[in-house]
Amino acid sequence: MPIKIVEGLPVAEHLRSERVSLIETGRALTQDIRPLKILILNLMPKKEETELQLLRLLGNTPLQIDVDFMYMNSHLSKNTPKSYLQKYYYHYDEIKNERFDGLIITGAPVEHLEFSEVDYSKELNQVMKWSETHVFSRFYICWAAQYALNYYFDIEKIPLSEKLFGIFQYKNNIPSHKMLRGFDEYYHVPQSRHTRVDYERIEKIPELIKLTEHPEYGPDILITQDQRDIFVFGHLEYDRNTLNNEYQRDLARGDDIQMPKNYFPTNDPTERPIFNWKSHAYILYNNWLNQTYQNTPYDLDELVTLKR
Repeated sequence: MPIKIVEGLPVAEHLRSERVSLIETGRALTQDIRPLKILILNLMPKKEETELQLLRLLGNTPLQIDVDFMYMNSHLSKNTPKSYLQKYYYHYDEIKNERFDGLIITGAPVEHLEFSEVDYSKELNQVMKWSETHVFSRFYICWAAQYALNYYFDIEKIPLSEKLFGIFQYKNNIPSHKMLRGFDEYYHVPQSRHTRVDYERIEKIPELIKLTEHPEYGPDILITQDQRDIFVFGHLEYDRNTLNNEYQRDLARGDDIQMPKNYFPTNDPTERPIFNWKSHAYILYNNWLNQTYQNTPYDLDELVTLKR
């Protein structure tokens, strides 16, 4: 089945070139099914790049999906024109009366700030509170995962001595878990962050399940016991060259940055990076959509009775 996105979204042609099935609004309205409604709060600076990465993964499912994008109205984007956001995205006041099957909140390059210092933190808190009665399942990526764990469980983020940057192998702790169906015993995941969460605090919260982890770098995927909230610290959605682009960007601005580990063949940055996480990215997002589809109420107005 195809995914429905806002008319005219620039990445649509790129998706079609990759054979990702899209559907126009007019045709979607004639389908005698209820599609999954997915909202993506895109906090990344390069909006189109993140749109492409996530839509590519969401499009790999037999389900029909309606995807809307959201932005923080209280934040002035330096990389995306306001006109683009107003044309293709919604802000909170425009969707606050809507209900969705799933919500994805992306990472954001604000790790050096305390959560309360982020200029859109109040608006993000508003979205988090709203999602408890208006969204069935929530998927938090990288910084958003850290933010959500702090919001719900008072888990602090801790600065790392150096950036965790590269491709790292994580262990599948619970192969029988539905969210990990199809995962190998070990899998690779891109990491790109300056902070981690308090591991000891996680151990004391029975509501949180560690699905995967690294012996040195801690968990990568956490999920709540009710399976409605999933926290992913890595970036399985990244393309082959995303880490290289970040590396070149940091070098250009004079940052003290190490070469991403386990990424370039023979550690030679002139060689094509190894792309060894793609299949698990598709598996994870497909599992999340499948579990959301199987468990979300048909009538989304019932969500108010399922408040976490």
